[in-house]
Amino acid sequence: MQRLIFLIWYKFPKLILIPFLPLSILFLISIYIRKFLLINIFNRYTSKHKIIIVGNLVVGGSGKTPFTIWLSNYLKEKGKETIIVSSGYGSSITSPKVITEISDPRQVGDESVLLSSKTRSMIVASSNRVESTKYCDENKTDFIIHDDGLQHYSLNRDYEFIITNKNMRDNKFLLPCGPNREPKFFHKKSDFIFSNYKGLQYPGFYSEIAGVRSHIDNKTYNLDDNRFSQSILLTAIADNLSIIEELQSYGIDLNTLSYPDHYQFNKLDIPSTDLPILVTEKDFVKIRSFANKNIYILEQKTIPNDKLLKIVEKLL
Repeated sequence: MQRLIFLIWYKFPKLILIPFLPLSILFLISIYIRKFLLINIFNRYTSKHKIIIVGNLVVGGSGKTPFTIWLSNYLKEKGKETIIVSSGYGSSITSPKVITEISDPRQVGDESVLLSSKTRSMIVASSNRVESTKYCDENKTDFIIHDDGLQHYSLNRDYEFIITNKNMRDNKFLLPCGPNREPKFFHKKSDFIFSNYKGLQYPGFYSEIAGVRSHIDNKTYNLDDNRFSQSILLTAIADNLSIIEELQSYGIDLNTLSYPDHYQFNKLDIPSTDLPILVTEKDFVKIRSFANKNIYILEQKTIPNDKLLKIVEKLL
């Protein structure tokens, strides 16, 4: 269903979207009223620490969590302390909880566990970002980074990083005519980061696979290693097309098994095969307890351009 919707948004003639325009207009009115009320009528919480919001305008993946990981680690290298707030997507957490890399992703969400395993920051997750921020305020830090917190207007923020992708250029309509959850003018003062592809004229970053790691002995291999010439890609992420393209560029004969974003794997979802099974770091946290010996983890590397680095330096 998800792929069909993406095809309608990005590949089909835009004329077929016309009947849905009234719904997009109603959606715009509703989110504008919501934003107005939360900002101008209700009390917004203001943290005693600097708040950085990382988010996107469109539904689906755009690299928010990989960017949050990179940003936290970069600030740490510059001597700044950070705490990361995650919504714990798909979790049952109702009050703030500190997440560790051994936390159960079924309870706390896969992204929260990934953030803990890839950064040296405290990770706090709950369904209420204001309460999570209040919990963070009890700790000493320089920045509180909210992963995927753009639409949470009950929280004041000092900086907004909005990540877009190439698809946004192909369809700028609001839901349901297009993928946009908000119009761009809602965030006039934000620093826009264009992600997922090289050669940017704007501040941005891209990701690439830095290596393939065995979860058995942590040995790392290159993608052109012959052992991966025929492999299976198992994913439950919003968009795996760029990963597929990158793997195929190495001449890998690839079979793909795709599940919806945040899907909670069970043991029966793992193919019974002697072929290497490639998984993302985000997906591995959900299968590590029953991972086969032939499962390998695709380690992503986030690479910023100079324009993005200049923006981040201003935070310091």
